[in-house]
Amino acid sequence: MSVALAFALAAALPASTPELGKREGACRVNEPGPAVLVDIAGLKDRTGLLRAELYPAVDGAFLADDNLLIAAGKTFARVDMAVPSSGPVRLCIRVPRAGRYALSLLHDRNANLRFDLSGDGIGFPGNPRLGWSKPRADKVAFQAGPGITTIAIRLNYRRGLAMRPLEDR
Repeated sequence: MSVALAFALAAALPASTPELGKREGACRVNEPGPAVLVDIAGLKDRTGLLRAELYPAVDGAFLADDNLLIAAGKTFARVDMAVPSSGPVRLCIRVPRAGRYALSLLHDRNANLRFDLSGDGIGFPGNPRLGWSKPRADKVAFQAGPGITTIAIRLNYRRGLAMRPLEDR
């Protein structure tokens, strides 16, 4: 499908909804894979939601509009999870097949399903140092296998003029 056709189709689609991509991303009980288990560190607090979104590991598609990705037949999946009140924090998201993907993780502290720069946290595989623009897809790409692949993400929050982990290690 051409990019122009994908944009035309997306214009005809309803606006993105919080449910878009959830069916594709939801792990099942005893998920055999392919899926990614995300170990999450560095939470500012135990409030709100965690939202993981899976993308193709290419710059033109990473963090692109979900309607456009779906209309173009590209990978997009989403999982929302309430932040657990205690204990380790893990989130599971399915991938369509073994391969290379990019992922974003949002700590939506007020559960409004949007990134609020002043309070929400954000993280990516590989835990790149964040600036004021989105990271390149190749810096946050990971390889998912045919079973369960485990990755670790440390969340970053606004600290002064920078986005960084609460505890620099």
